[in-house]
Amino acid sequence: MTEGDLQALGEQALEEIAGAVDQDQLERVRLKYLGRHGGLISLGAQALAQAAPEQRAGLGRAFNAAKEATEAALARRLGELRASRRGIDQAEEWLDLTYPTSPLPRGHQHPVARLIREIEDIGRALGYESVRGPEVEDDQYNFELLNLPPDHPARDTHDTFYLAGPAQGWLLRTHTSPVQLRTMMAGPPPYRILAPGRVYRRDNPDPTHNPMFHQVEGLCVDTNITFGDLKGTLDFAMKAFFGSSVKTRFFPSFFPFTEPSADVQISCPFCGGSGCRKCKYSGWIELLGCGMVDPAVFGFVQGKQPGYDPKKISGFAFGMGIDRIAMMKYGIGDIGLLYSGDLRFLEQFA
Repeated sequence: MTEGDLQALGEQALEEIAGAVDQDQLERVRLKYLGRHGGLISLGAQALAQAAPEQRAGLGRAFNAAKEATEAALARRLGELRASRRGIDQAEEWLDLTYPTSPLPRGHQHPVARLIREIEDIGRALGYESVRGPEVEDDQYNFELLNLPPDHPARDTHDTFYLAGPAQGWLLRTHTSPVQLRTMMAGPPPYRILAPGRVYRRDNPDPTHNPMFHQVEGLCVDTNITFGDLKGTLDFAMKAFFGSSVKTRFFPSFFPFTEPSADVQISCPFCGGSGCRKCKYSGWIELLGCGMVDPAVFGFVQGKQPGYDPKKISGFAFGMGIDRIAMMKYGIGDIGLLYSGDLRFLEQFA
C-alpha cells in the first residue's frame, strides 16, 4: 500500500460518510474503513510495519492524515444525524391542539328531565312560560291559599314532611301548586304558566311510590276563560305528546282549588285503545287532573292583587305526575330505578 493508496482511500471514505443517510449506514462505513479487523485504512498500519525504512515517514504521514480525516468526518456526520433524529422526534411529540381527539363518552338527559323538556316545548307552542318555585314552602302557600284550611278533609291525602325547630309551619311542598299562587301574587293576569318540579310526600317506597317525585302543573288566567278552553288545551297537548290518534275524555272529580274539577283519561297510545297490559286492558289511561280555578282562590289573592276579581276573571289549572308518565312510556316497572343512579339502567336512555 502506497501513500497514494491511503490518500485515495481517505477521499473515498469522506465521500461515503457524507452520503450516509442514517446511523446504521454510517456505522457500516466506519467498519469498512476503520474496522479493527479488515478496515481498508486500518490495513495501512500493517503496510507501515512492512515498509522499507526510507518509506515509513511518508507512509506514516499519509496513514495518519487519512485516519484522522475519516474519524473527524465520522464524528461530524454522526452529530448531524443525531440532530436530525431529535428534530423528527420533537415533531412526532408535538401536540396539535387543533387535531380532532378521540371521541369522549357523553352524558345524556335523565328520562324524567327529557319528559319535562318535551312538556315545556309543547307548552311553549301554546304560549306557556315555564316557572320554578321553592321546594321548601310554608303552610299558607301549600294549603290555606289553595282553599285547604287546617280542618279540611282533603288534607288527609297529603302526607307531608314538616320541618322541625324554629321553622314552624314550614314544609316540603306536596305539589307545585304554590308556584301558581306565587305567580298570582307577583302581578295581575293575563298569563299562562307551567310549573314543573320536585315534590315530597311521606309515601312508603314501593314500585309505584317514592317520597320524592316530579309534577308539572299548568295555569291559565284571563277574562272569559271557559272549561271548553281547558278541554281544547289538554286535547292538543295530549295529541302533541302521545300522537295525533290519541283521544281524551273527562270525568267529574274533586280538587279543593278547582270547581268544577275533572279527571282526564287518554286512549291508550300503546295499543290504540284495544286493550293491553299498560292500560290494564281497558283501552284508557287516567293521566291527570284539572278544573276551573275556584273563585275562592282568586278571592284570597285579591287582597294583595286587586286584578283578581272573581267576577271579572277566570282560569283553569291542570297537573300530572311526570314519573308515572316516564314509567308508562319507557316500560319501567319500579319508580326507584329512576333515582337509583345505576348507570346500567340510565344508559338505556342515551
